[in-house]
Amino acid sequence: MDPLEIAVKAVQIHAAMHPRPSQVTQLQAAEMLGISRHTVARMIKSGEIKLNKCGLIPVTEVDRVLR
Repeated sequence: MDPLEIAVKAVQIHAAMHPRPSQVTQLQAAEMLGISRHTVARMIKSGEIKLNKCGLIPVTEVDRVLR
């Protein structure tokens, strides 16, 4: 197995052991997006990112922004 295949397999195993949450805080979303929490707050205020009824960010919103 070449190093790339090993790395891909390791990431797959890690992801399977640590499933992603369904919702995240603004700070967690910022870390996932590689931006500041302040930028996430501005994106929420402008309507670019939507919060759920609990005031958290659905991970599907993070995925959508990443695309």
